[in-house]
Amino acid sequence: MPRPIHAHVHTEALAHNLRRARQCAPDAKVWAVVKANAYGHGIERAYAGLHGADGFALLDLDEAQRIRALGWRGPVLLLEGCFEARDLELCSRLGLWHTVHCNDQIDLLAAHKTHAAHHVFLKLNSGMNRLGFKPGTYRSAWQRLSGLTQVDDITLMTHLADADGPRGIDDPLALFEATTHDLPGDRSLANSAATLRFAPSTPAVRGDWVRPGIMVYGSSPDYPAAGIDAWGLHPTMTLAARLIATQQLQAGDRVGYGGAFTAPQAMRIGVVACGYADGYPRVLRADAPVLVDGVRTRVVGRVSMDMITVDLTPVPQAQAGSLATLWGVGPNDSVLPIDEVAAAAGTVGYELMCGLAPRVPTVAV
Repeated sequence: MPRPIHAHVHTEALAHNLRRARQCAPDAKVWAVVKANAYGHGIERAYAGLHGADGFALLDLDEAQRIRALGWRGPVLLLEGCFEARDLELCSRLGLWHTVHCNDQIDLLAAHKTHAAHHVFLKLNSGMNRLGFKPGTYRSAWQRLSGLTQVDDITLMTHLADADGPRGIDDPLALFEATTHDLPGDRSLANSAATLRFAPSTPAVRGDWVRPGIMVYGSSPDYPAAGIDAWGLHPTMTLAARLIATQQLQAGDRVGYGGAFTAPQAMRIGVVACGYADGYPRVLRADAPVLVDGVRTRVVGRVSMDMITVDLTPVPQAQAGSLATLWGVGPNDSVLPIDEVAAAAGTVGYELMCGLAPRVPTVAV
């Protein structure tokens, strides 16, 4: 019998969240961002829910080939662009669009021999200071690209570093508009936070393409300021496991490695077949939330490699075989947003999704 743990990818929830992005930016095209193996969901599993997108944005060529192998013939964008000359050869063969964020990438294009001109996304560094041309060099980069026979269309692009926080988008948006105001080409600015928070009221943020990532996967980009309910998003990944044992504790009994939890009174706990080797974070704080048979309770004691222990006080009927929902959708329409679990670990939902371990059986439903 297999170990009683599984993950589900909810394809209709993916499609719903993609529709929410369209509702926020009705006059823009939508990239479904599927980098990091579709944020840990698996590109092949997520595709069924996301093929209504206008294009797929990702990082590496292997992922691009997997999207093409699924039958996708529309736009595919490499968000970090090409790293060496042979990458451009594959872009030509697969018809990939790619980001240009430095002069070295322009040099690669200038030396590239191709029969089909490339569509590139020229990235402006509007304050994040990771990738992109500074405003003072952006226009000269555009002029170099526009003079190459290897380049056809140029889309103007930036990334809004503070769209999820109090600083917002005013400064980078003004910088982008001042730098690109008279340049031809489509515009792409909005990530998930910008799409949800600003795109509905600000056409310049919507541009021609929005790039929703984490919102598509049922996580709020600005949690805890707003949760998924506030944004009308649905969870797309559920991690669940069965109780494999129960223990009756007396007051003063300690639980787990190091005795990190001490029972304040007589109580029952359940042992769940899930641990940090499954991708459940070891650094969870005390009282992290979990659902047992759809009832909200808490983790007690340390997370170990293969097991966690949970308080059964709120769910006295629970026994070995009861279902523990670590995040996602539980029984009886119960939901435990992944953002709540991530917050209890001092991280974000992105990391939990991407950290789901290969040993966890995962299926699309």
